[in-house]
Amino acid sequence: MYMTNEKVIGVDLGATNIRAATVKKDTISGIQSKRINSRGSVEEVLKDVFEIVDTLVDNSITAIGIGVPGVVDVEQGVVYDVQYIPSWKEVPLKREMEQRYNLPVFVNNDANCFALGEHYFGKGIDSESMIGLTIGTGVGAGIIINKKLYAGYNCGAGEFGMVDYLDKVYEYYCSGSFFKNVYQLDGEEVFERAKKGDAQALELYAEMGTHLGNAIKLVMYAYDPSLIILGGSVRMAYDFFQQSMWQRIKTFAYTKSAKRIKIEISELENSGILGAAALYYDYVQ
Repeated sequence: MYMTNEKVIGVDLGATNIRAATVKKDTISGIQSKRINSRGSVEEVLKDVFEIVDTLVDNSITAIGIGVPGVVDVEQGVVYDVQYIPSWKEVPLKREMEQRYNLPVFVNNDANCFALGEHYFGKGIDSESMIGLTIGTGVGAGIIINKKLYAGYNCGAGEFGMVDYLDKVYEYYCSGSFFKNVYQLDGEEVFERAKKGDAQALELYAEMGTHLGNAIKLVMYAYDPSLIILGGSVRMAYDFFQQSMWQRIKTFAYTKSAKRIKIEISELENSGILGAAALYYDYVQ
């Protein structure tokens, strides 16, 4: 896997927090974290971003990568409709940051950054084709083809969660919101009950796993990857849904593909920061 010796700042912008660090090859240092004023104006949230990056920038930095939970015009570095930050409807983030720091800035969707983080630093190292599937309150995905990130024309590739499924979309049934959506139950509570062996909670996870298995079949039909890496908070409950998930995967029309597909659980710490930094590696490769 090609990595430069240069130092890159990786920035992970979340709904309530921003985290950033310096990355050199596979070493991460100087992790900074800060709560953001997610209800603030465009300028107020930008100020939060600048404050944390300011602490890391010096003459040794080559580039800055930033992952955001929203749609991104990757060429122009404009972010649209950032989740949980209502004021960020259309923000020229790349331009704002390049003007401030006089460095090349790479902006992308957080699910794409997750996939890149796994590809360069996690369980996807040396994989030719892989999907990073993040399962939390929603479902997102990043796609690696021929060792390069494929984001799509509008940075919308991998939005499997939004594909029509049953009476809703996949995300409704195979994310952490499944329990609330379908049964009006708190997902955290169901998880705690499942850990204690509660039969109803385990049944609910088995049901969610069936839906997730169907979603994974969709991913396989669309991209035929060699590897799928599961990230997001729901991965912590893998033991509770893996059996029903695999039962559905085994019904895949191409038997050999179903046998060969590998599914791994992310164990990478700071995947958002590392993946944001890897936007630069992906660019120079």
